[in-house]
Amino acid sequence: MTESRRHFDVVVAGGGPAGICAAVQAARAGARTLLVEKTALLGGAITSGGVAFPGIFHAHGRQVIAGIGWDLVRRTVEEVGGAMPDFSKGYGTKHWTHQIRIDAAVFAALADEAVTGSGAELLFHAMPAAARRASGGGWELDLGLKEGLRTVSAKVLVDATGDANLAALAGCRLERGEVLQPGTIMMTCGGYDPKVLDYPAIEAAFLKAVERGEISFQDLSRKESPCRMFLTARGQNRNHIPDIDAFGSEGRTAAELSARRSMLRIIRFFRRQPGLADFRIESFAPECGIRETRTVAGRTRITGQDYMSGRLWPDALCYAFYPIDIHTADGLGIDMRHLPEGVVPTVPRGALLPEGVENFLVAGRIISSDREANSALRVQATCMATGQAAGALAALAAKSGRRPGELPIEEVRRVLRANGAIVPNGG
Repeated sequence: MTESRRHFDVVVAGGGPAGICAAVQAARAGARTLLVEKTALLGGAITSGGVAFPGIFHAHGRQVIAGIGWDLVRRTVEEVGGAMPDFSKGYGTKHWTHQIRIDAAVFAALADEAVTGSGAELLFHAMPAAARRASGGGWELDLGLKEGLRTVSAKVLVDATGDANLAALAGCRLERGEVLQPGTIMMTCGGYDPKVLDYPAIEAAFLKAVERGEISFQDLSRKESPCRMFLTARGQNRNHIPDIDAFGSEGRTAAELSARRSMLRIIRFFRRQPGLADFRIESFAPECGIRETRTVAGRTRITGQDYMSGRLWPDALCYAFYPIDIHTADGLGIDMRHLPEGVVPTVPRGALLPEGVENFLVAGRIISSDREANSALRVQATCMATGQAAGALAALAAKSGRRPGELPIEEVRRVLRANGAIVPNGG
């Protein structure tokens, strides 16, 4: 990185669904943009987390989230000749039928193209190490690279890390719930025919193994028919890793170790059961999936009541749509509440603006919200929408010299609509 490439209008930290869209939107809007990602590939939860079924983009038979993220998902499906779900009707209580199965490898490659093709610069194997206010209201950002620390400057920062790590470095006030949802290590299991297994015998053996401490109910995420549910789903999204706080590196390390110990317990147990001698984990995500760590205290805080009522905020920049989805801290259940018919929540600009910290934006699951609302707002389609909104705000602020909270809201909405987003008209 030459000296001339150390100065940016916008720096985005985190290359997941929110960060990809923030960087592409900022660059398209004319801002000199850098996207920093700590791993080797873009995609976040989709790729490193193994949750390659983003949603939800449609509500009650109509599309409510589009734009940069939707285009990437659509192109990924088209690239391999796949098919979209039938969005013409509501999903009832089966929200997962509106999630879109995609090829994670293709998504990662197309995300590379989208970011670099927008004119944004991309830096893998890098993460923020320190953030300082600079003269003129901008920022100096120390990045931890493989070769050491490097300082870059930015007029506006966007935190899309999922854990508010950059926000913490910048002095933003963070919020943490009294309890945190368990994580999940995504895997796909094989080596058996689920149609011929003796489930009563396997369930009985499982209960005895639990008593001996060889496996836990959390390893299979439930107490009712845990083995049948796990094996028929081939292990996909069927475990919980409780008692973790993945905000920092030490907590994240504990989560990863716990997840892989869980996988080993699963392998050892099932391979001892009739019909499962060849049981194996055919693939697993490089990272334990994390549902929540911290949110940023923002100028507007979205509550569960705001979300479930479909509140239309005067400064709304995007829609959101997903059930309240709180995985209980004990790892044995889910508190799920579906939105009423016709209700489509919105996300205000104020939820992307940390209180008391200027020229800083947040996107993705760390936007300002209480635990109920955040359990729904954290999903990929909404993260893409808030990322694109943050990118537009950051670019317009950097180019005009105004603060993101001072920009005329219709000016921001015009940029978003010009890039395919579906934008509420505001209350």
